[in-house]
Amino acid sequence: MSRIWTTRRDEKARRIKSIAHLTQNAILNKENIIEAMEALIQPGDRVILEGDNQKQASFLSESLLQVNASKVNNLHMIMSSVSRPEHLDIFEKGIAKKIDFSFSGPQSLRVSQMIEDGTLEIGEIHTYLELYGRLFIDLIPNVALVAADKADRFGNLYTGPNTEETPAIVEATAFKDGIVIVQVNEIVDELPRIDIPASWVDFVVEADQPYQLEALFTRDPKLISELHILIGMMTIRGVYEKHQVKSLNHGIGFNTAAIELLLPTYAESLGLKGKIAKNWVLNPHPTLIPAIESGWVDTVHCFGGEVGMEAYCAARPDVFFTGKDGSLRSNRAFAQVAGQYAIDMFVGSTLQMDMRANSSTVVSGRLAGFGGAPNMGHDPKGRRHSSEAWLDLITSDDPLSKGRKLVVQTVETFQNGNTPVFVESLDAIEVAKQAHLATAPVMIYGDDVTHVVTEEGVAYIYKAEGEEERKQALSAVAGVTSVGSKADAAVISSLRERGIVAYPEDLGIHRNQANRSLLAAKNVRDLVEWSDGLYNPPAKFKNW
Repeated sequence: MSRIWTTRRDEKARRIKSIAHLTQNAILNKENIIEAMEALIQPGDRVILEGDNQKQASFLSESLLQVNASKVNNLHMIMSSVSRPEHLDIFEKGIAKKIDFSFSGPQSLRVSQMIEDGTLEIGEIHTYLELYGRLFIDLIPNVALVAADKADRFGNLYTGPNTEETPAIVEATAFKDGIVIVQVNEIVDELPRIDIPASWVDFVVEADQPYQLEALFTRDPKLISELHILIGMMTIRGVYEKHQVKSLNHGIGFNTAAIELLLPTYAESLGLKGKIAKNWVLNPHPTLIPAIESGWVDTVHCFGGEVGMEAYCAARPDVFFTGKDGSLRSNRAFAQVAGQYAIDMFVGSTLQMDMRANSSTVVSGRLAGFGGAPNMGHDPKGRRHSSEAWLDLITSDDPLSKGRKLVVQTVETFQNGNTPVFVESLDAIEVAKQAHLATAPVMIYGDDVTHVVTEEGVAYIYKAEGEEERKQALSAVAGVTSVGSKADAAVISSLRERGIVAYPEDLGIHRNQANRSLLAAKNVRDLVEWSDGLYNPPAKFKNW
C-alpha cells in the first residue's frame, strides 16, 4: 500500500470544510468564533497564540477561553509572552495542558503557583529566537491565533507599526498546513500596504474592539533618580567611550533611559557625538527622542512599535524603517537576529546576579522567563565581521584570537524593598527543581558578561584572569551585599591599578555631578516638546 503524503493538508481541508457554513471566503463573523474554534481546534493540538510583550490577540484569547472543554482540551500552547489572565485561565478549565513560552512578566507569580498546584505543565522556557526557530522544527503549530491592524476582503493583512512576531508565527503555520486565524481591528477595501498575503491566511475576524497594545517601553523621565544618572554616566564614560561602541541595544529600565537622556548633555560635553551610539536595534523608546533630534542617532530598527510613537516614527524615515505608507515596519525575529549578530553591545539589567555573574529574572515565587535578553546578551560564536568595539575586547596575542560582543549588566546593588541583586546562589536553581525543568532558567550566563556597572563602579570582568579574580572584580562593585562583603581591599586596589575595576573617580566622575539637571528631558511633557508635538503619550503618562 502506497504512503499518503498529504495527511496534514487533508486534515486541514476537512476542518475548514466543517465550518464552510459560517464563512464568506476568508471572512468569519465574530458571533461565530466560538463555534468555529470548536471545529478548527482539536484536542491535543499545538496552538500558538500571539501574545508578545506588547501586542495581544486579545479577542481570540478571550474566545478560546469560552470554548467547550469537552470539545477542545489538552492543548499544547505556544506563546512568546504569557501576559493576560485568560492565557492561564484556559489551563484551569482543562482547555490547555502544556505550555512552551519565553516570558511571563505580568503573570509570573500565577505561573509559579500553577506549577506548584499541578495545573500547568512547562515544556521549556525559551529565548524569543529559540521559540520562533522551534516553530519550524519540533513545535510546528496546528493552529495560529494572531492579530493585525487591518485586512481586506481577500484576507491580505496590514500589521502596521506593530508587526512584531506575526510573520514568523504565520509562516511556520501556513506552510506546514496549519490553520491561521487572524483578528483585525478593521476590514477595509484597500490596505495601506500588504504585510502578509492572503494566501498565508485562512480566516479573518473583525474583533469587537482593537487588540490590546501595551506601552511597555515608555519610561517617565521624572522617575529617573540620581543613582540612575550616576550609573548612566559611568556606563557612558567607562564603557561606551572606552570601547567606542557604535551599534547597540538597550533594555527598558531606568538605567538605560537615563543613558539615552544623557547623550545630548553629558556625552555631548565629552565630545562623543558621531563616535558612539549611532546605530540601534531598539523599540522606539520615547526617551531616545532628544538624542534623535540632536543628531546622535543614525538608524533604529525596531522589534515592535510603542504606543504614541507612531506619528513620530513616520515623520523620521531617515532614522526608522518605514513603508511607502509612512508607518513603521517592525519585526521581532529580524530585530532579535540583528541584536544577536549585528550589534557591538547589549546593555541590560537583572533581578539577581551570583558571584560568577550568572543572572536571572526568575526568582523565588516568580517564574518570569527572559524573552530576548539571552539572544542579545551573549557572545555569538558565529560572528565573523569586525568592528572597533568588538576588536577592543581581544585580550590575547594569539593570531587566531577573535573579538567579543560587549554584554553589559547595569544594576543597582539593591532593588526596591531593600532586596539585594547580588546573591551567592540564584533562586533559579531551586525554581528549576520545583518546575521540573532540565536546566536552571539562567537569563545570561556569567561567562558571556563582559561588564557590570553599579552605583559603586564598573567591573571589567572580561579582563579578569581566572574565576577568583572575576569574583573579586564583581564583589568590588557589589556594595554592602553578601557578595560585596567578600571584597578584599588589597586585591581591589590591584584591580583598579590594572583597569579591571574602575570607581567613579577613576573615570573622572564626581558623584555630586550626577543630578537631574543633566537630563535632556525631565518629564514626559519635555519629550513631547522635543518631538515637535509628534509624540502622543498614553493618558497615564500625561500630567498636564
